[in-house]
Amino acid sequence: MGNEKKTPAQQQYDKLNQKHEIKRPLLKNCTRAFFVGGIICTVGQAISYFYIYFFNFTEQTAGNPTVATMVFIAMLLTGFGVYDHIGQYAGAGSAVPVTGFGNAVISAAIEHRSEGFVLGVGGNMFKLAGSVILFGVFAAFIVATIKTIIILY
Repeated sequence: MGNEKKTPAQQQYDKLNQKHEIKRPLLKNCTRAFFVGGIICTVGQAISYFYIYFFNFTEQTAGNPTVATMVFIAMLLTGFGVYDHIGQYAGAGSAVPVTGFGNAVISAAIEHRSEGFVLGVGGNMFKLAGSVILFGVFAAFIVATIKTIIILY
């Protein structure tokens, strides 16, 4: 809402609010997110190399077990309360990688466990992550359709 549509009292409140607003350390937050996200990705790369070296996967086939392992680790860390501290410190650096998906799923399950396994955990587990799954599957469908059309012609 622009200042021309606000009453004088609202404009005065906005000035007072801006005066007392806590300035966020943008550079510090971005740096933390960058490095923690990089560490998470480095751990993921190490897990990928582990699958390639010890289980004879190729670079293409090591992706799925690596993602599953990273999500599982994030779920364990969330269950033990560690991932919350990582998220407080790193912000988006911990939410954007695939580990953020695991954290979102298990956090909702932990939060609603008192309501029972079916209605609590099962019913609320994918509330936040469900949209990610839905749009991921939809995007994959669109890309596969476009690729199929291009290959046919």
